[in-house]
Amino acid sequence: MTAFGRRNGIGGMNPGARPAFGVAKPLKGPAPDRAPQAPLPGGEQFPPVPGGDLLATPPLNRADDAMSRLADRANAVHEQAEQDGFEASIHKIKEQVLPRLLERVDPEAAATLTKDELSEEFRPIIIEVLAELKITFNRREQFALEKVLIDELLGFGPLEELLNDPDISDIMVNGPNQTYIEKNGRLQLAGIRFRDEQHLFQIAQRIVNQVGRRVDQTTPLADARLKDGSRVNVIVPPLSLRGTAISIRKFSEKPITIDMLQGFGSMSEKMATVLKIAGACRMNVVISGGTGSGKTTMLNALSKMIDPGERVLTIEDAAELRLQQPHWLPLETRPPNLEGQGAISIGDLVKNALRMRPDRIILGEIRGAECFDLLAAMNTGHDGSMCTLHANSPRECLGRMENMILMGDIKIPKEAISRQIAESVDLIVQVKRLRDGSRRTTNITEVIGMEGDVIITQELFKFEYLDETDEGKIIGEFRPSGLRPYTLEKARQFGFDQAYLEACL
Repeated sequence: MTAFGRRNGIGGMNPGARPAFGVAKPLKGPAPDRAPQAPLPGGEQFPPVPGGDLLATPPLNRADDAMSRLADRANAVHEQAEQDGFEASIHKIKEQVLPRLLERVDPEAAATLTKDELSEEFRPIIIEVLAELKITFNRREQFALEKVLIDELLGFGPLEELLNDPDISDIMVNGPNQTYIEKNGRLQLAGIRFRDEQHLFQIAQRIVNQVGRRVDQTTPLADARLKDGSRVNVIVPPLSLRGTAISIRKFSEKPITIDMLQGFGSMSEKMATVLKIAGACRMNVVISGGTGSGKTTMLNALSKMIDPGERVLTIEDAAELRLQQPHWLPLETRPPNLEGQGAISIGDLVKNALRMRPDRIILGEIRGAECFDLLAAMNTGHDGSMCTLHANSPRECLGRMENMILMGDIKIPKEAISRQIAESVDLIVQVKRLRDGSRRTTNITEVIGMEGDVIITQELFKFEYLDETDEGKIIGEFRPSGLRPYTLEKARQFGFDQAYLEACL
């Protein structure tokens, strides 16, 4: 097969053409007393493989396969997921039962009860309402109706079912009639519907009100969190043209460790060892990656290696970090009020945190001029500080840090900013979400110093793409560079120099 998708052979796909250069000719022609036959491809000494004519059915190559996948995608018809018959009937009955139920229940008293207590109180009332409506339910249907009604009154309505599913990592509500979920790294439609836009808007308000925030026409954007730490973003009309949009990033209830990430295939054993030592030896680490690549998960895993005796402060817009430490104090920013006053930014919290005797300062994500405050903390006795930011590679990560500092009002030359970054940051950990849905640690890079006005880095590990399976699973290899790490001196101060060196070589 050539690079242009044609077969090497007698004339390619044309049997009457001349042989291509380098193709063996038949050693002898057909016998004179036989009827002339079409020449065999490759001659008589290379007979065709049994099972069909090679010229008529050439094997598919990568280009043909790719073009067929493009054609399938272009001709695909996307359909909206529907609820199954049982769920649809339950939700239909709920619309009839809920108004009558609310007439018999005191909402303030109901809000003080737990879900189990509310179920016991609701059961006789639901039976009474069903009798009035002349609806007959069996025990299974009655329990399902109770759950739906309680979720509607105390929970988040149709979202409760998705929030309770441990296999779902992301929930994306695009208006009342369309909800997507992410399972095992793949997006798929969820079979839930909201009653209307007003129903969805009420649930969005219930979510943000739990953390003292608000969302309405005047403040159509809001960041919030659920009780389990899941991150929530809400955007409402007129900014969202398809109705209220809710994006929920769920977090595992079970803490993720570096060993677990290694078991998932996110990194090699040597990379895991290097990251453990980096966390224990108080190296300043920046975790870089795209949206949904696993930056926060990596930061939580690294926090497991922090000494329990150290005081750790975390600073975030919406508190989503769940550090695995006993002495941990989370701080959260505050948005402005209706008059546009009273906002507390990440930069304000970083400056205040320096007065709180922290051993380490961890920023959930840096987006602007607060990057300079974090670098100042790293350089003034708070070794082991960490943060995350959005970038596609370690080199782009350094460029973004420079740009974020320049976004502020700090009047210092770019060379001084680069030198501050080079002196503060020790390691850059690059994580990426690949197209098969898997999350890999693609680079571990050291920041060595400055050469002129350029920051010099050294790559310790890199993920090399090799191939992919028929199911689309990407196959690759985590390759160490074999270089002596520049941060070996820090590891030596904690007694990990030998293990660190062996892991990097």
